Parts: sequence; C-alpha cells; structure tokens
Amino acid sequence: MDGQPEIITQAMGYALEGWEMAQGWLLSPAAWSQFALLVAAYLLAVLISRRLAPGLTRLLTPPAGQDNILASARRSVLIFLPLLMPLLAYGLTGIGESVTRSIFGSGEVIAFGKRLFLFLAARLFVRDILSDPFLRMLGRFVLMPVAILYLFGLLEVANARLAAISVNLGNISFSLLALIRGAVSGALLFWLGRWSHTQSEDYIKRQEELRPATRELAMKASQIVIFGAAFLLLMSIMGIDLTAIAVLGGALGVGIGLGLQQIAANFVSGVILLLEGQTTVGDYVVLDNGEEGTIFKMTARAAILETIDGRWIVVPNEDFITSRVVNYSDAGTRHRYEAAFSVSYETDINLIPEMVEAAVRQLPFILQEPEGPECELKAFADSGVEFSVEYWVEGIEDLTGKYRSDVLFAIWNVLKANTIEIPYPQRVVHHKGVNPPS
Repeated sequence: MDGQPEIITQAMGYALEGWEMAQGWLLSPAAWSQFALLVAAYLLAVLISRRLAPGLTRLLTPPAGQDNILASARRSVLIFLPLLMPLLAYGLTGIGESVTRSIFGSGEVIAFGKRLFLFLAARLFVRDILSDPFLRMLGRFVLMPVAILYLFGLLEVANARLAAISVNLGNISFSLLALIRGAVSGALLFWLGRWSHTQSEDYIKRQEELRPATRELAMKASQIVIFGAAFLLLMSIMGIDLTAIAVLGGALGVGIGLGLQQIAANFVSGVILLLEGQTTVGDYVVLDNGEEGTIFKMTARAAILETIDGRWIVVPNEDFITSRVVNYSDAGTRHRYEAAFSVSYETDINLIPEMVEAAVRQLPFILQEPEGPECELKAFADSGVEFSVEYWVEGIEDLTGKYRSDVLFAIWNVLKANTIEIPYPQRVVHHKGVNPPS
C-alpha cells in the first residue's frame, strides 16, 4: 500500500472494512435473525399496503367536479400513495432494529435494510411523483446522491469533509457544506414561494364577492408575505445573523431618500389606489393628457391601460393620485352622451326637436331612464342652425363612437325622410377689381 495515493488508500480501507462486516454478518446468528426480521417487515409492509391502498384511494379521491381547497389537498396527498409500501417497510424495520439491539446489542444488518427502504422511497419519489422539471432536477442531483450516501453510511463522513472546506467571500467565511445547503434550500424555498403565490393568487381571483381592488391588494400582500418569509427562513438556514437585515434596511432607506423617490411614491400610490378602490382593474379611465382606455393590470409601480386599438400604455401609479383622472366605470353603468347636427335656415326649426327625439328613442340601446332623448337648440351658426340631442345608454362610449354613430344615422335618416336640408359651409366672396383702361 506504500506509495499509493491517499484516496486509493482510503478506498481500500473502506473496502476491507466492508468485507469484514459482510463476513461478520454471514457468520453471525444475530445477523441471520436480522435478515429474517427484515424479510418479515417487507412482507408485512406489502400486505398492509395492498389492504390499505384501495381504501385510501377511495377516501382521497374527491367527487367529480369538486374544485375547492379540500379537494386540491386530497388530490395532493393521493399523489404520494406509491410511497406507502417502502415507508411502511421503513417504519417496521425501525421497530425491528430496536428489538434486535435490545436483544443482541447490535443491528447493523436491519439498519442497512431500513436505509435501503428509505432509498427506494426516495427513488420512487423522484421517478414517479415529481413532475415539475425543477424539482425533478433537484431530486436527481441532490436527493438521490444524499440517499446513496445515507444508504452506505457515508453521509456523516461526507458532511464532515464538506464542512472542513472553507470558502472565503471577503471578510465572510463559509464552509462548502453551508454554501451547498444554502443554495439547495434557497432554490427550494423560492420555488415553494412561487408555487404558493400562484396557488394563493388563483384562489383570491376566484373570490368574486370581493371587490377587484381588494383582490389585487390581497394578492400583493400574499406575495410580500410569502417571499419575505422565504428570505428570512433562508437567512436562518445559512446561519446569517438577522440583525444584519437592520443595516440593510437602513441602507435601503437612505437609497430611497436619495434616488428612489419616484419608485417609492409610485409604490405608495399603488397601495393607496388598492385600498381606496376608486381606480382598479377593469375601469375605463380618461387621463389628464387625453389618453383613455381600460385598466388591464395594476402592478406595484404602474397601471397598464389597454386602448381601444389594442395598445398598452404604462401609467405610473402616482399620476392617478396627483393628476385629474375621469373614471367612467366608477360612476355607474349609465352614462349620458351628446350628438350634434345642424339644419338649414330655410327649415322650420320648431319641428326638429320632436322629430329627432322620436327617431332616436326607437334605437334599442337608448334608455328612457333617468330621462329619454332630448333635442336642444344650440346656436345660430354661419352656415346653419345647430342642434344637439342628448341621450342615456347602458355602457361607455369609447373612441369608436359605437353609440354616437347609430344616433347620427338615425338623425340623418329622419331629416332626409322629411326633406330637411343639412347645410354645408358656405362663403360669400366679394371681388373688387380695377376698371379697365378705356
């Protein structure tokens, strides 16, 4: 063995120890009794799982069409049913190990069998249960290597070796084991946070009795709580003193005071909008600069407006607080609009109001409450007499003029039917020329 590399020497030592252990197992009556208990535990686990599996399946399978929290929880538990047999065998062999150690003072054989059943459970978990690509990757490259080390009793040795290797990051020193544990825990925690946020968001969206603003606020609050808890838990796992967060908070406060005023103002404005509920998702608004559209989404920093032609406009939340915004949806579902037209001076204008009101009243979308169509004389203009008809509709008149267009068509048709002229602009030009020479 002289002159061999250290790793070869250690591997040969482990192999000799394993061979001596195997010889001891084969020649020991206690080992044979442990083999018998191991087989008995396996057969009993198979028998119990076969008896329990059908009943558990019926118990955990929710009725068809049921979609609530309890049904989702039952489906989630049902996924783990394939682990019943190896986990039962693990528990039974644990009992057998306690018995053999109390009688013979040793239990290495049955302890190895117990670890083998746990390894089989981990393999089934990764192969048949995990469906998410990220979790399956963690199972293959993290869980299975740990299970193999645990199976052969090398997990503590590996932990000690990794803990002895230190990694220096500036003035902070970590062991390699702590970094690996932190990376795995962080990935798992933030995946779990993302999954929890998605589930809570879907659940909140289904609560139709809540106002849209309340639902948005609840979703934002759940996101902050879930990921904040995940971050604090990760800091605790990595052994980082949480009092350091106070220093980070102070630095963040200075940053907000110096250069993040707008971001902070937009965030606070978004919280105020969600709490008040005056402007929320689905509202049709007109901004102070003339832009208008339906609020499609509200984020922590801005609201996204979808215009009638499909464009998206990102509007900072602060604009809804500090500037004038007309919210058509917040006032109710009924709105009054106006359509202007003009007639010739040769017309008997006393006939116009009743004629136009009757024509507009026949349109199916025109409301009679709170009042029916009303035609009013507006002005005596240069080219004709100007009128306008006011009408109430159920809905919002957007940029397409979906109501006004039909109203104007009705006015045109009734005026033409009564041979009333709609004037067009006219100008009188006087030409003063010089007399030609005689």
